[in-house]
Formats: sequence, structure tokens, C-alpha cells
Amino acid sequence: MRLFVVLFSTLLILGCQSSDPLSAKNDPKDQWWSLDFISPSYMPGLVEHSAVEDIQGKTFQRRGGGAVGTGAPGDTTEIAKGWNKVGGNVIPVVGADLPKRIFVRWQSAVDQKTYRAWVDIPQSAREIMSASTNSRCTETPEKPARYIASVILGLAPGGVVQAWVRDSCHDAIKVARAQAEVEPLGPFLGKSDGKYYPQSDASKRYIEKYGIPYGSW
Repeated sequence: MRLFVVLFSTLLILGCQSSDPLSAKNDPKDQWWSLDFISPSYMPGLVEHSAVEDIQGKTFQRRGGGAVGTGAPGDTTEIAKGWNKVGGNVIPVVGADLPKRIFVRWQSAVDQKTYRAWVDIPQSAREIMSASTNSRCTETPEKPARYIASVILGLAPGGVVQAWVRDSCHDAIKVARAQAEVEPLGPFLGKSDGKYYPQSDASKRYIEKYGIPYGSW
């Protein structure tokens, strides 16, 4: 009788698990996670280099990263103030386990400075990343879970770095903030004769009208 009760309980548990509407066990997913960089609109810059140290202690170097903050939506409001929209591309960090900390070095065309920083990623962020691909959103249980976990680093004038991760409902959750230091060698570690990524005319006009919203990031 006792054996029957144990077997029945086991089958009941397995049945509940298989019928869990939020389970993403059979949903397609990428084995890696994604890292991308953004900056506020009208606040252009260039990511020169980044690196990831994962929870296994391995470091992954990533040369370059492209331009950021080049958006110029033509809005007449102070759209660059604060983090109004957190977007990002899917750029997998191939071979890496979940991140322990992330390094970034970037140019700010607005400041005419090069910044560098390590950003520590907390355990709570890694838990959200893992859950995002292993559990469906409670609001849309009929839809598959996220295909890939992601981290987005926001880079702002003044050297502010902010980190978000996406949860299972695709919402950006703020998980870390850091203050970068100035890279003393300047742009491209002194290999560009002091030349920075160019500031667009749209950026110049925006700043003439609204200024640079230091303190809002």
C-alpha cells in the first residue's frame, strides 16, 4: 500500500509539471546569452572594446561594439533625459556562462572623453536571465519563452553605466549601475591622434537647445 501511495504521488507531481502552462521545457532557446550597448538619443559615442568574465572565471574579449546614441527621432521634447527606451540587438556571447562582470571602454562624442568601467552583475540578475528562457511570461502563457537571455548596458555622458536584463515578459529590469573612470590614453588608447567619434549636427542642435541632462541617468 505504501509503495502504491509513493508511485501515485510521483505520477501526480510529474503530471502537474508536464501540464504547467508556464513551462518552457520544450521551447526553443539559445545556449548562450546576448550583450548589447545603448546610449541616449542625441548622445553619440563609440564602443571600442568590451569583455565578459563569466561565473566560471573565464574571460571573453570582444573587439569593438559599434556606434551608440546615434538616434535622432526629431522629437521636440527632452528625449535624451533619463532612460526613456531600453532597446538592444541580439549579439550572443558565444562560449560564455552567465556573466559575473562586464568591462566596457567607450568614447563619448559629447564629452570628448573616453571612459572605461567594470560592471558587477549580481546573482539576482543571473536568476532573471535564467528564468527568462526557462519560464513563459505569466501574462502570455500561450507564447514561447524568450529565445535568448540578454544584458543591455547603457552608456551615458559623464561616464554613467547602467545595466538591465530582460525578464520572461521581455521587460527591462535595472540590475546594476556604475561610474566609469576616464581612460587616460584617450580614444583608441592613444592610437587615433586624439580624434573622437564625430558628433552629429543633430546632436549639436539638440544640446544647444536642451543641454546635456547630467544627473538624469
